Order: sequence, then structure tokens, then C-alpha cells
Amino acid sequence: MLRYLALGAAVALGLGGAAHAAVEEETTITDYAFPFEGPFGTYDQFQLQRGLQVYTEVCSACHGLRYVPLRTLGAESGPGLPEPQVRAYAELYEVFDEKLLDGEGDFRPAKPTDNFPESSLANAPDLSLMAKARAGFHGPYGLGINQLLKGSGGPEYIASLLTDYTGEQKEEAGVVLYENTAFPSRWIAMPPPLYGDDVTYEDGTEATIEQASVDVAAFLMWTAEPKLAARKRAGFAGVLMLSVLAVLLYFTNKRIWAPYKRKAKDRVPAE
Repeated sequence: MLRYLALGAAVALGLGGAAHAAVEEETTITDYAFPFEGPFGTYDQFQLQRGLQVYTEVCSACHGLRYVPLRTLGAESGPGLPEPQVRAYAELYEVFDEKLLDGEGDFRPAKPTDNFPESSLANAPDLSLMAKARAGFHGPYGLGINQLLKGSGGPEYIASLLTDYTGEQKEEAGVVLYENTAFPSRWIAMPPPLYGDDVTYEDGTEATIEQASVDVAAFLMWTAEPKLAARKRAGFAGVLMLSVLAVLLYFTNKRIWAPYKRKAKDRVPAE
């Protein structure tokens, strides 16, 4: 009986691996070069500002950033907006305040101390942690080779998802689906959000679909990892300290045990 159970488990795993491989063959994720990648990479503040503009003018119509405080838009490690701009930007949104109208609650303009609003649609996922929740690169089934070499690929997944619409669409159960080669099942309910020249960048950068997709993907990576640069600096300092400590321990060990090794060598009779 154990033999049959083992055989059934092997078949199930084989079918699962085949299905996973089939999905991976259909999925194409472009490996974009982001400035924050690598052990010493940091965010490009101008790119984050452009990504914020794309999110505000395009993505925020459906998606929210409920875990991101508006005040962080002024952080030096983030978009770095001046304080007056942060206050002005916050007032673009409305939040529900339970303290208004004698405890009954009412909407008021947002303040920098508030968070971004939630998603306006029930089926539109929040984007606060999307760049960390999604994995763009996969190795062989059950392994993490590509993740080790390239990283998780969350920003690459977002940028590829926004650019890889084929133009084909179909209807299933009354829902219109759009073909997208970056989406795991190839068919997604979200229509193409970018069509080219959706935004006009103030710094003169040409707002192509690919440029806007990369910029907003970088911004969403910042929302998920706002302390990325500080974490890398702390990691580098830790590795450097441990390396120095390892060298000191090596020479200390040599110095402590050298007399005993010399005595042991002197006691060994010559042949």
C-alpha cells in the first residue's frame, strides 16, 4: 500500500511540476535595469517622482496604497518632495474621520499624517506591497536559482505586466479578459492602463509606455521597501565588521596556540 501511495504522490508532484512549467513557459518577464538593484544600488529620486506622477494620474483611480504614509513622500530616501508640496499633495485625497460631526464621522481633506487611501474597487488589489509580494523570476521548479542571481523580480513583474498586453481580448462568464504575456494565466481582467503619452513629465522625459511602466514600478518598489538603501548600508557595515573580526580571530588563534604546537613538535621523536 505504501508503494501505491508513494507512486500517487510522485505522479501528483510530476503533474504539478508540469503545470507549473507550462505556466512559466507562457510567462515572459523582462529584466529591467533598476538603479536600486545590486548591493550598492539606491533609488533615483527623479524616477520616484515620475513614478508618483504615474500612480497619481493613472493607477490611483482604482488602486490604493493604504500602508504608505503621505508624509514619507518628503523623505530624502524617497521622492523627496518639499513640505509644502507634501501638504498640497495630501489634500488631493479625502479620508474618513470618525471624530467629525460629533462622532458620526465625515470626510475631510487628507493630511501628511494620514496614509494613502485604500483601493476604490473591491477587486483592485492594494499596491503598497505589490513589488515585494510578486515574484518575477523563477528558477527550476522547487529551486530558487534565478531568485538568487536576479532577485525576486517584483518591479520587473510590474513593469512587464504594464507593457506586455497583446491587444487580444475575450469574454468569460460576462467578464472581459485581456491577454497579457507577463500574467501567469496570460488573461487578466485589468484593461491596459497605459496607452502612451498618458502623463507629461515636467523634467522633459518622454513618457512612453515602457518609461512610465518602469517609473511606476520603481515607485512601487519604494513603497514596499522605503528603507532599502539604509538596509544595504547596514548590511555592508555588518559584513565588513565580521570580515575584520574573522581576520583578528585567525591571528589571535595562531598566537595563542603557537607555543603549544611548537612544544608538541619538539616532543615528536625524529625518525
